[in-house]
Amino acid sequence: MVGGSDMYRQQILDHYKSPRNYGELEEPTFTHVGENPMCGDTIEMQVKLDDDEEEIEYVTFQGDGCAISQASASMLSEKLQGMTVEDLQELDRDDVVDMLGVDISPMRIKCAVLAEKVAQDGADIYFGELDVDKTTTEDDD
Repeated sequence: MVGGSDMYRQQILDHYKSPRNYGELEEPTFTHVGENPMCGDTIEMQVKLDDDEEEIEYVTFQGDGCAISQASASMLSEKLQGMTVEDLQELDRDDVVDMLGVDISPMRIKCAVLAEKVAQDGADIYFGELDVDKTTTEDDD
């Protein structure tokens, strides 16, 4: 674990027990669902873009799963608001691990990055760059 990890573990538990932006948007620009079959995590991200479709105005999520996946979705829902779609697409696994603030074991990394992948794939689908019904972490390395 990294220094100060107790504080970060508490933060993860707080987001898991009291998730931020949990629920549904009335008129999302796009909605996308994903799952991590290994752990049983599911996440649905709903994103509202600004009128120019360049900046993320609001994000909500719904889902079920382990503390890491749900806390990651909650934290990401806060982090994405105000970001550009381009910034969303540039996020990677290291950004998510840094956001969580704790070392994530290789077995749990798919839990941690599920929400990020769902949001990125949702944007790609919306902009016509991807055609999948559901994101899965099954094929990720």
